[in-house]
Amino acid sequence: MAGSSQIEWTEMTWNPVTGCTKVSQGCKHCYAERFAGRLQAMGNARYRNGFRVTLHEDLVELPLRWKQPKMIFVNSMSDLFHEEVPLDFIRRVFDTMNRCPRHIFQVLTKRSRRLSEMAPGLTWSANIWVGVSIEDKNALHRLPDLRQVDARVRFLSCEPLLGPLESLPLEGIDWVIVGGESGPGARPMRAEWVEDILRQCRSAGVPFFFKQWGGPHKKQAGRSLRGQIYNEMPHRIGQRTACERHTEMQFAGL
Repeated sequence: MAGSSQIEWTEMTWNPVTGCTKVSQGCKHCYAERFAGRLQAMGNARYRNGFRVTLHEDLVELPLRWKQPKMIFVNSMSDLFHEEVPLDFIRRVFDTMNRCPRHIFQVLTKRSRRLSEMAPGLTWSANIWVGVSIEDKNALHRLPDLRQVDARVRFLSCEPLLGPLESLPLEGIDWVIVGGESGPGARPMRAEWVEDILRQCRSAGVPFFFKQWGGPHKKQAGRSLRGQIYNEMPHRIGQRTACERHTEMQFAGL
């Protein structure tokens, strides 16, 4: 339910909620759903409900035990702003994040409307980053909702990238992640889509992170774009946490 992550743009995952439902084309081949099915078949008690939304009360305060600063992806196996997650539970998750300034928490959602509606009633400490998934032009409506959130870092996850995003309005956006779909039935991602987003990020001065080409065999496809690995991360000069300073040092020169 928590531990080191192989996701390239984070260090750990924390899943006080598991399970989700599909809301857009980016969900079609959900990796979390496949993984949950395997864990259920293996008898993992956390996944006794399969991929139905399940709250794990005993994990809400787990990050308080982690003493070393970490970059933590919140609910890699769900969506914190899913309609079945009660507001009180979300507030408790935020309380934990507020009490852990040593960590950076990355909250990613496809439910941008609920995010924007709830955001004013939540405490957005500087270590909470928030992002929305934008897999194609049909998901661009999530971006204005994201801009309404008073978070120090707002980011876009264009993964799986399923089509061109030729005019991304990047004002107020601090980071863009791009990646192709992986696993069985993976839909292809075209190089020109990725390169166009890179150009837009360069023009807007927004850090760009290229996660993967994806495909049925993502390790073989690799992460190189134009012969380069793009691991750029956001930071705020003069207002950085320890984890951000570590990140800036790690990716210096990009």
